Amino acid sequence: MAHEGDGEWRGWRAAAEQALYGADGFYRRPEGPAGHFRTSVHASPLFAGAVARLLCRVDEALGHPAVLTFVDMAAGRGELVIGVLAALPPDVAARTRACAVDISGRPDGLDPAIEWLDEPPTQITGLLFANEWLDNVPLEVAEAAPDGVARLVLVREDGTERLGEPVQGAQADWLERWWPLSAEGCRAEIGLPRDTAWSAAVATVGRGLAVAVDYAHREGARPPFGTLTGFREGRETTPVPDGSCDITAHVALDACALPGARLLTQRAALHALGISGRRPPLTLASTHPTAYVHALAQAGAAAELTASGGLGDFGWLLQPVGLPETSLGGLLVDVPDHEEH
Repeated sequence: MAHEGDGEWRGWRAAAEQALYGADGFYRRPEGPAGHFRTSVHASPLFAGAVARLLCRVDEALGHPAVLTFVDMAAGRGELVIGVLAALPPDVAARTRACAVDISGRPDGLDPAIEWLDEPPTQITGLLFANEWLDNVPLEVAEAAPDGVARLVLVREDGTERLGEPVQGAQADWLERWWPLSAEGCRAEIGLPRDTAWSAAVATVGRGLAVAVDYAHREGARPPFGTLTGFREGRETTPVPDGSCDITAHVALDACALPGARLLTQRAALHALGISGRRPPLTLASTHPTAYVHALAQAGAAAELTASGGLGDFGWLLQPVGLPETSLGGLLVDVPDHEEH
């Protein structure tokens, strides 16, 4: 699509903000994210079931409050919050305030008990869960120029790039601390807006837990040429900030983390929440064939959610708020030390 100002050079943050969230932006489309890419939520209802179990553990740690709030950040069309409510025990569901947060309009036919908001409620007691939200918080891209100076990457609406001014101020400080550029042509995504967005989300939790789940990388293993990319109709594509595709970049979750946080892989988190890709015993096929087929399907879905090189490598950032220091370990009691980083 072409717009007036196609030739304007802008930083990637401003360009992606308009392309994703502007009046005609990608995330304003009626089909929602599920029309273009598949998250863990869409991969299997087992994921929502695991989040429901985590919410129950948060409920236990909080002493079973009269109102337990679940906030689904960047809710898409509400798939996760719907699945979580369906998986909760009746006594917990009866006390749960369910909130979906998204810039898009409320989906038709959504359970009226689910609040649809454009920003999270404040001072909640419960669980705020942000699945693949931070990777869509727009940010600047920097590249090391031939003179060794880190410069902002500017882009036009057709995706053409050039180098701009040197990175300065807080953005330069962030690069130096979290993702220094070592050689000409190396690139980095400056994660400061994600750090700020996550801090603001955590600040809405009065007591409970905030969790961010996303494509992630960590200090010492940053991709040398960055991760900025696009998605359209289920396929990865060149990122072009014209509203025709998703624009995303992996998240430096270690930079987002606040004091007291815990960072681990999705594989470790889901194993601790009861999701296992182990196949059922073959003996079940002869004694209870229907149960065997069901268990085999469940194992396949669990294997996808926890696979190395895929969804299992996603990062989970767990940030407790107002909970006893010992409670975070109890929320994921089965995580072995070697799975943490």
